[in-house]
Amino acid sequence: MTVAATLLEGSGESEELEGRPVLVTGADGFIGSHLVERLVGIGASVRAFCFYNSSSSLGWLDHASAEVRDAIDVRLGDVRDAGFVEDACDGMDVVFHLASLVSIPYSYTAPESFVDTNVRGTLNVLEGARRRRCTRLVHTSTSEVYGTPETIPITEDHSLKGQSPYSASKIAADKMAEAYVRSFDVPVVVLRPFNTYGPRQSARAVIPSVLSQIIAGRTRVQLGSLRPRRDFTFIDDTVEGFIRAAVASGVEGETVHLGTGVSYSIQQVVDMAATLLAAEITVEVTAERVRPAASEVEVLQSDRTKAKQLLGWSPSIAFEEGLRRTAEWIAGHQSYFDPDTYRA
Repeated sequence: MTVAATLLEGSGESEELEGRPVLVTGADGFIGSHLVERLVGIGASVRAFCFYNSSSSLGWLDHASAEVRDAIDVRLGDVRDAGFVEDACDGMDVVFHLASLVSIPYSYTAPESFVDTNVRGTLNVLEGARRRRCTRLVHTSTSEVYGTPETIPITEDHSLKGQSPYSASKIAADKMAEAYVRSFDVPVVVLRPFNTYGPRQSARAVIPSVLSQIIAGRTRVQLGSLRPRRDFTFIDDTVEGFIRAAVASGVEGETVHLGTGVSYSIQQVVDMAATLLAAEITVEVTAERVRPAASEVEVLQSDRTKAKQLLGWSPSIAFEEGLRRTAEWIAGHQSYFDPDTYRA
């Protein structure tokens, strides 16, 4: 049986990537590892750019099947190294740029590292794609660039607001991508996912934090503010959006949302998780998980019209189903979720 037969079948659009050389930066991460598996499954020739470490770990790709690991060309390096990035882009048709520092709490204490990785790293990828004449660069943004929005649902032309060092670094990266489209005609499309969740997501994120604490048997769940609302998109749907952005025609220079168009408060997430797991819990709001008051983003809810129009993309996994799948995965991988890290 081929790798393609053992993995999730793709859409008709995904067939256009069969046999094409593609680079995934951040391939060792949450979204990146799922994207690599999907790309291998549809027959793309995948180069996986993972962050160098002394143990030669491939992050979440260490947990991929042997067929997937054997099928990929692994490059261990750092997006802050311009020469290495350009070499990784050599011979690539499509570049999926996902390498990024994403922890908002960490960005408050180490903002310079976010500028180095998210801004300079993106500059290196843009320059590598330009010099090596890649035909499509899919750049990963975040809904955090909007801050607390002025209107709901949020459209792609909404103003940007840096309410955390993380969001500011991503705004700068997005603007660098825009500049390379306008200045050098680099074929970039910017995807802006809204709160992707699912198997492999860090316990620092709210959904795996809630689920893992309940599954570990805790009756007091430690969280930050319960008021904010988020538009949660299951990982499979987000990956499908990346695939479609790689092959859609006429989308160079566009920014496109990947969201469901529905938002849930953190309190609602807690209630749904408790119901799903038949648990009776109380919530303890801890200072370590609360953002500075002026930095908290109160609501993120996407307008997904443009994704439907330009990519033919719509989410297919209902939130309740995605929550169930995530809980099942966490239950089978509890060793990855140390209760002592819940406050991180």
